[in-house]
Amino acid sequence: MALKIIFMGTPEFSVPILKSIHNSKHNVIEVYTQPPKKKNRGQLINLTPIHEFCNKNNINVRCPDQLNTEEEIKNLKKQKPDVVVVVAYGKLLPSKFLNFENIKFINVHASLLPKWRGAAPIQRSIMNLDKETGISIMKIISKLDAGPVMMKSKIKISKDSNFLSLSKELSVLGADMILKSLDSIEKNTENFIDQVEREATYAKKIDKKESKIEWNTEAKNIIAKINALYPTPGSWFQYKGSRLKIIKAVEVEKEGRPGEILDKKFTIACLKNAIQILVLQKEGKKSIDVSEYLKGNILETGFNVS
Repeated sequence: MALKIIFMGTPEFSVPILKSIHNSKHNVIEVYTQPPKKKNRGQLINLTPIHEFCNKNNINVRCPDQLNTEEEIKNLKKQKPDVVVVVAYGKLLPSKFLNFENIKFINVHASLLPKWRGAAPIQRSIMNLDKETGISIMKIISKLDAGPVMMKSKIKISKDSNFLSLSKELSVLGADMILKSLDSIEKNTENFIDQVEREATYAKKIDKKESKIEWNTEAKNIIAKINALYPTPGSWFQYKGSRLKIIKAVEVEKEGRPGEILDKKFTIACLKNAIQILVLQKEGKKSIDVSEYLKGNILETGFNVS
């Protein structure tokens, strides 16, 4: 028998997973997503990717500012879903939701729990130079990402993986896993295993202050940060009053003072080794190959960037 599903999600990462459920035998009766953001002048602009998908597929969508209200409690009671699937929704579910009987609340999380609980598991796994990550499907409890896990699946993190590419891989993996999870729930064969609490690590939200490159760091860690923060907020440094965002770079075996421009190819020394910038973006401009940038900018070797 098909399950009645309420889906909660917001970013592009969530879309393939919602699409997978929508195209299955299960019935998506309603979707929750974050409200549209506003311009400085107060005009409504971009709907979330999940909201846009719902509009294109005639799925009923809700965008409450808060969940812990009588209106939302009554709506959940009225809808009577079998399962609530949460994927990067951006709000914690109130205990009044989780206390409903006969409703299962599951979360699709982009890490191998209990590693990297929290808001930025994909970015933190890249920045930490992890060799693998994956998807965990867990039961939602009041403590953040701490519920028992129903299913896990791993993928490798390559040296070229960035947030955008890894996010897409994990989203596709999650889209496959969610159907297997729902089928298990439908057949009452699901098995939830408690996480080992002492092994838990936390992926705190990315702070914009982290996006500035600290050159007194090994090259491999700077490359990891560039990849983890692509495309937003990005990793940047200052050169003669201009803020330059590094889109792509490679590690090279050269030495110098951390932050020193070593050659005319825009190679910059780090604590260990150096990075050669391949693609960059000047503030307010489009990203370009370094070769294009260098046509109009003469580098001063020996100069220290900040």
